[in-house]
Amino acid sequence: MISKEYRKIIIAIVLAFCGFLIADITFNTTQSILIGIVVLLVTLWSNEALPLGVVSLLPIVLFPAFDILSAKATTMNYSKTIIFLFMGGFLLAIAVEKIGLHKVIAHKLLQVFPKSARGIIFALSITSALLSSLLSNTTTALLLMSIALFLTDDKGLKVRLVLAVAYGASIGGIITPIGTPPNLILMGFLDDNALEKLSFISWMGKTIPLAFVMLMVVSYILSLGVQDKKIELLSKTITLDGEQKRMRNILIGLVVVLFANSFFKFSSDAIILLSFGLIMFLPTIGFLKWEDSKKIPYEVIFLFGAGFSIASAFGHTGLANAISQLLLNLTTLSPIMLILIVATMITFTTEVTSNTALISIALPIIFSLGQSANIDTSLLLMVATICASYAFMLPIATPPNAIAMSSRVLSIKDMAKFGILFNIIAILLTTTIAMLWW
Repeated sequence: MISKEYRKIIIAIVLAFCGFLIADITFNTTQSILIGIVVLLVTLWSNEALPLGVVSLLPIVLFPAFDILSAKATTMNYSKTIIFLFMGGFLLAIAVEKIGLHKVIAHKLLQVFPKSARGIIFALSITSALLSSLLSNTTTALLLMSIALFLTDDKGLKVRLVLAVAYGASIGGIITPIGTPPNLILMGFLDDNALEKLSFISWMGKTIPLAFVMLMVVSYILSLGVQDKKIELLSKTITLDGEQKRMRNILIGLVVVLFANSFFKFSSDAIILLSFGLIMFLPTIGFLKWEDSKKIPYEVIFLFGAGFSIASAFGHTGLANAISQLLLNLTTLSPIMLILIVATMITFTTEVTSNTALISIALPIIFSLGQSANIDTSLLLMVATICASYAFMLPIATPPNAIAMSSRVLSIKDMAKFGILFNIIAILLTTTIAMLWW
């Protein structure tokens, strides 16, 4: 009798082989093998036949074995700069939780928003989006996740709160040009190709209506089924003790430094986050001992390494360019269909590859597509860039999703169930606003 886990592994292998056969109709053998491996990884992540960290390490074995990437080129992706940004952020989050500062922040939050589950879901998603519009969505998710986890012991409700933080951070990234790297790549592309540049205000004029509607829809759907649940905290006034005040001041300092760095770029966010994380070990200043570092969810770090490896493989094998070139066959379609197809392809492709890498490769192709189709090129470029931030289904798709997984309260099935719905809603909303507003 085959165990349940082995059946899931066999299903993943069968789906991977089917993915290879279908891809082999259009792409070369190496690219088709890569697609098959991606199907295998996504299936194993989704059906949880193997632990998250184990599946995330498989590219180190599979990519060299099938001559997709060398072992050295693959393992390099598991030590990317952003991984150390995560480590710094996790250390800060562990310190916040250790001294109980998240409880005070949660209490203050509840004084402003309704104490119902729906009120807190809206509060977390809106707060996450506003912070993410100016700070890194990674930093925002790290700062708010411990608050979301503290608010309730109800596992079902915890899943919704964690997703509210993650999705709010992703949506907030589209609001300003500095909210997420693809936005900055678009700004540079417009400048390089002598296209009309968008000012900070004109960008926000385009994106705020979309972000607002997305936040309302996402928050409302996340609250369905739990909207009547109450979240109870201490009714008495909570005051900060000495350690909590010190931690508060450190976090304020961090936000100020990150905000200044968004404009002056005197360092990388990774160095800043890791520096503040290491400060947590300084005697009389910090709050951590080395044994506290064991709480870092290393499986999420491996998960990011897998995501970066896939992105690198897409570029190395030419698969990213091959997929983009397929778009050039769409020039005879109507503008609305063209926008809808571009939005759909970018949204679902960004689930399995870096949005920064994807948009870097896709913008030149979409630029050519717009010129060939005699459609407003800037409009298509804007749609593609915004949709690169809509990665709601998989934890490898974007840092906030991975941070949500690090909470260990939700499964990939939970994320995929809500994520595919929000992907579809985002595609339709973006297409509609692009045609009516942009």
